[in-house]
Amino acid sequence: MPADAHTEIAVIGAGAVGLACAAALARRGHGVVVLERHDGPGRETSSRNSGVIHAGLYYEPGSIKAATCVEGRERIYARCARDAVPHRKTGKLVVAVDEAERARLEALAERALANGAGAIEILEREEVEAREPRVRACAALWSPESGIVDAHGLMDSYRAEASAHGATFAFHTRVVGLERETREATDAIWRIETRSDRDERFVLRARAVIDAAGLEADRVAALAGLDVDALGWRQRFCKGDYFSVAPSLGALTRHLVYPLPHAVAGHLGVHVTMDLGGRYVLGPDAEDVGTPRYDVDPDKAPLFGAAVRRYLPDVPDSALTADRAGVRPRLARPGEPPRDFVIAECSALGAPGLVCLIGIESPGLTASEAIAERVAGLLVGG
Repeated sequence: MPADAHTEIAVIGAGAVGLACAAALARRGHGVVVLERHDGPGRETSSRNSGVIHAGLYYEPGSIKAATCVEGRERIYARCARDAVPHRKTGKLVVAVDEAERARLEALAERALANGAGAIEILEREEVEAREPRVRACAALWSPESGIVDAHGLMDSYRAEASAHGATFAFHTRVVGLERETREATDAIWRIETRSDRDERFVLRARAVIDAAGLEADRVAALAGLDVDALGWRQRFCKGDYFSVAPSLGALTRHLVYPLPHAVAGHLGVHVTMDLGGRYVLGPDAEDVGTPRYDVDPDKAPLFGAAVRRYLPDVPDSALTADRAGVRPRLARPGEPPRDFVIAECSALGAPGLVCLIGIESPGLTASEAIAERVAGLLVGG
């Protein structure tokens, strides 16, 4: 990119949400430049998760999370079918291990139905065992619309669509300054200062800016002059580790299997997922960290083993191997209930043309295209 350039819309961040925004806006005929500090797309939260297409079970009815999850789920399945993105509609069981958990399971089923999560039903012990002989539960919520997707394949689809409609990408490019210009002679009112990893600097001017910077979204908002603490937009980092399961145990489950989510914190608990190659993975756990890091402590294996044996008893600790970690941005403080996504056009805050996407944690991957449609609607001509 030249040392001083112009575009209509700048997207900061090339994770799933940023790429989806680029595709949605470029498809509508807007000029788009995507700025990404890493060497390629999806290097952080978007590719370090369970790869699950969520049906919309967990989120507060009427919330942005609930609405974008359900809409995004349908959009992802349609995109995967159209662009041959690897995926599978596996279905999911959320299990109650004893009668003491049944009331929470039934409440979750009511919430899922209110959200439009699909043909939700409660299965009794015998029905659970018929579907999943190795799972032990007194009852389970069955979610047929849940599935898995190749996250990189999904992001490749967004990037290809954006590029086909003229969007350009600048990797190794960190945003270090963001301010609004008042010159009347240009339609580009945002001045974006960037620095490459070789300390090369350039300026990009844009009519509108989308802050889809993921773990750094609050930093970017602060660069634009917004008081993220007063707004409640300060993000916190929640690290989740994963352990893989030895192939010698065979096919653990046919479906995704989850415990009931933690009642207060909203953490979904250590669950069983499989990738498209048939490899089984347990996780994530949840650990609040001061800065993002991606190490996995192998000594956690007994904790993961104990968690999964509540409903899948024949998984010994010896079958678990430290796999990977992810970090998600959270708006809720430790111990607080989950917060909703922030999708905000900031004219009322003195920053017209800036759209901030803050606290985009799970189900952000599922919701990515639905979020992008909302962003497009917030921008003039979107």
